[in-house]
This record gives sequence, C-alpha cells and structure tokens, in this order.
Amino acid sequence: MITDFLVIGSGVAGLRAAIELAPHGNVIVATKDIPTESSTEYAQGGVAVALSDEDEVGIHFEDTIKAGDGLCREEAVRVLVEEGPRRIYELIEWGAEFDKEGAKLSFTMEAAHSRRRILHAHGDSTGKEMERVLLNKVKSFKSVRKLPFCTVLDLIVEDGNCKGAYVLEDGETFSIYAKATVLATGGAGQVFSRTTNPAVATGDGIAIAYRAGAVLEDMEFVQFHPTALFAPSAPHFLLSEAMRGEGAILRSILREPFMKNYHQAGELAPRDVVSRAIVSEMVRTESNHVYLDLTHLKAEFIKKRFPRIYATCLQYDIDITRDLIPVSPAAHYMIGGVKTNLNGATNIPGLYAAGEAACTGVHGANRLASNSLLEGLVYGFRAGLAASRHSTEPQKGTADAEKEPAQRIVSNSPGFRAFGLLDLDEIRTALRRLMWERVGIIRCGESLGEARERLAEWRPLMGMDFDTRKGLELKNMLTTAFLITEAALERKGSVGAHYRSDFPEKGVDRQRHITISRQEAGESILSGSLQRRREI
Repeated sequence: MITDFLVIGSGVAGLRAAIELAPHGNVIVATKDIPTESSTEYAQGGVAVALSDEDEVGIHFEDTIKAGDGLCREEAVRVLVEEGPRRIYELIEWGAEFDKEGAKLSFTMEAAHSRRRILHAHGDSTGKEMERVLLNKVKSFKSVRKLPFCTVLDLIVEDGNCKGAYVLEDGETFSIYAKATVLATGGAGQVFSRTTNPAVATGDGIAIAYRAGAVLEDMEFVQFHPTALFAPSAPHFLLSEAMRGEGAILRSILREPFMKNYHQAGELAPRDVVSRAIVSEMVRTESNHVYLDLTHLKAEFIKKRFPRIYATCLQYDIDITRDLIPVSPAAHYMIGGVKTNLNGATNIPGLYAAGEAACTGVHGANRLASNSLLEGLVYGFRAGLAASRHSTEPQKGTADAEKEPAQRIVSNSPGFRAFGLLDLDEIRTALRRLMWERVGIIRCGESLGEARERLAEWRPLMGMDFDTRKGLELKNMLTTAFLITEAALERKGSVGAHYRSDFPEKGVDRQRHITISRQEAGESILSGSLQRRREI
C-alpha cells in the first residue's frame, strides 16, 4: 500500500497533523483500536491556554518553565504558549463547545498555575470534546483514510530514510509506503501496574522509533498523577487535578489534611510533590490510599463541574458530594520520548513525532498540568506542516495500490519457541508490577538495579517478531521499560518527576538531558547534553 503521508495514532496530535497534511496529498491514519480510543478521549481537566482577561502569554511561559524544574527548552515553551491561543480559536471555529460563564469562556485553576487558565468542556470531558471536533474535521477531507485495528510492527527505514511502516491487520502483515510518517502514538502508562492511561498506551511509538534508530530523550521523567480512584474492582479512573483547583482537600486515612506539611501551596503543589506526599502518608498510616474530600463544596456545583467523575464514582457506590473518595497515585504521562526539533522532525529523515510520544523539551522534567492537550494541538500542527513539505517521494506503486505483504518473518524463531510456552499475559503482569514497585514514584539505585536484572531476563522477547497485537504490545512495553530504567539509573539526582531516595539533591549535572539511541550492533548508548542555564 502506498500513500503520500502516514500518521500513526489518532489522538489530538495525530488528528491535528492529519488535518494539516490533508490538503497536500493522500493521508492514512493508522490506529490499533477504534479512532477515538486514546488518552485524549480520557483527558478530563482541560487545556491550559492564556486567553482569560487576567492572564498573559508571558505568565503561562514562566509557569511552564518553573514546573519544568530547570530542564524546559525555552524556545519550545515559547512556541507552545504563543501559538496555543491560535490553535484553540481554530478549534472553536470548527465547532468546539468549551464551557462559558455568560458570553465569556470559563477558566479554572490547577496546580502550579498562577492564573485561572484551564479551559474545559462539558465540565470534565475536555479531551472528548476536542477529539470529537478534530475527528469531524478529518472526516471533511476526502484525502484522509482511517485504518482502525491496525497495529504497527516496525518502521520501514531504507538508506537512512523512513519510508513508512510495516503493519498488522486481521492477522495479515503488509507494508505502507509514505514519503513522510508522523508518530503520534501517545504514552506508555500501561508499563506500570497502576495507571490512568487506556489499555492502548503501551509505548508503541517510542519502541518502534528506538528500533529504527531514532534518538530518545528524557525517558526517566514519568509523571505520576496524585489522584486516581482506589476502590475494589474499579479501574484506575483519573480524578482531575481541577478538583483540587476548585477546593478539594487531601486527607489521610485518619481524615487529617496533610498537604501543608509538605508544601506551602498545599493541594496546589506540583504533581510530583503531591504524589510523593501521598506515598509518605500511606507509609506513615500503613494504608493503601488517602482521601480526596469535596464534601464542603455545594453538591449542585460538584455535579455540574464534574459530571463525568460524579457519574463514574456513583457506579462504585461513591457519592463524591457526600463521601470521601479513596485515591492513590498512578502513572499518568510520559514526559520523555522521541527527540524532535520545534517542527516535529526526528534524527531520521522522513520521520516526525508529536504529542506524548515525542520529546520537544517543552515539559522539561515535570509537565505543567493541562499543557499536554495544548502541546498536541500546537506540535501536531507543526509536525503535519513540516511533514507536508518533505520532498522524498514514495517508492512503490500508485496511491491506489493494494496491500502488499510485508517481507518479515513472524513468530517462528527459536527464541520465540522457547518463550512460546510462557503466558504472555503473565509476563505483562509481572513487568507492570516490577516497574511500579522498582521504577515508580520513589526510586533508588538498588531498586533500579533489580529492575534492570529482571528486564535482562526478558531481553530476548524485545528482539522477536510477533504476529499478534498482544505480542507486539508486550515487546514494546518491555522495550520502553528498559529505556525508562536505563535513563533513571543514569540520572543520579532528583529533578522534577524523577526522584531518587539515594540522591535526593538535584546533582551537579541537573540540567543535563539524557539521550538514548540504538547502535548498529543492537546495543544502546546513553549520552547527555547540558541545558543552557536560564538567566533570571
């Protein structure tokens, strides 16, 4: 199969890239599930943008830099905050229905923001609304074709250039050739046993880019959301940070408020601080959760402001207007990823990346709340625009060519047969538990070393060819887990979302960006560059 442009992933970044590519040729949007199944769909809190009367782009810039703990790339942040308003107005023109107070847009507060700048839709369904608008816009282009239930095996790299991807659909593998490919596969939360991410977030884009020779950056920085629902049989449902922005209080199992003991900003402290504080309280009180309390707020306000959260919690016999909500942290956002420039270009010609799978440096060491949807819009647009100008032509057939079988060997190597007797679900469960317990919110050299040793036992699986989605996801999860662990071992200091109990200080090389890439021999190399010290 051949097309002008291939977009892998259908969240906010992938859809925005496809919209920008559509006028320039045929576009295929490949996604391994239904098009709406992405982290975008589940994003509740909102999108941060400097549009309110009390806000300025410069203040949004400073808040983002501060949250990034010294590792943000200033030029990337400036692009985000300056171009963000334009991208939001664009969505509104396309039919986005953001919440309003009278005739004006309504904004709320979230942690580490100094202004009320979080734009939201239908209370707590912002991502779902943005996804709806972007999908409708994509449908207006006849040049865009969607391929659901299509899992990418690997990228096609010929003569050092990305020429498309090998994909799996209904047990059949085939090639999609394209003159430019955009990776927008989202995050990797499923690598951890507790995560707010949907089941599709298995680090696919990060892993296939690594195997293709792309440079990865800041893989040690994984953001854990402080408040995910903790209840028997309940999923790790995200309880939006906007709840604390509206006045929710964190209480220990003893019903005591505790955040002021850890940070002067209390419940509005940065996410990494809140997550570690919750873990500390759980250890102190020998409990497996704490409570989030909204009961002092008016019931009608809660139902109107958080309708989706209210309805979901009711399914598990929790009335958030009257009951304390049991919560604990969960893996939420992959800050690191495929290293790109400001236009989404990677070190491999013809390969672009955007959204959570990419690393522009905009988040530094710790993402500012609700900047992710804005990043998807801004950098999805930029990656699409840059990819549309890529000059390399596809090599095979015509735009209407049928699927061509991929020249790959799947699931028949001796290594696969040796592991074939094992239950892949058991390995997946063991991996997720290992990463949560040894490479989670609080790390140390000993725990990371134990994770590395266990991952080494599974290393053969990372090099195998699979012909099932389950096998491919496990392969990608193992690869991503390995990359996170190696980078975490390399950073001997605590910066942003990366906290090591054996190196609690930032360290002398705190402004270093750690990169990982794959050599021809199949080994990994780690290197680092120092971020220019910001002048205050």
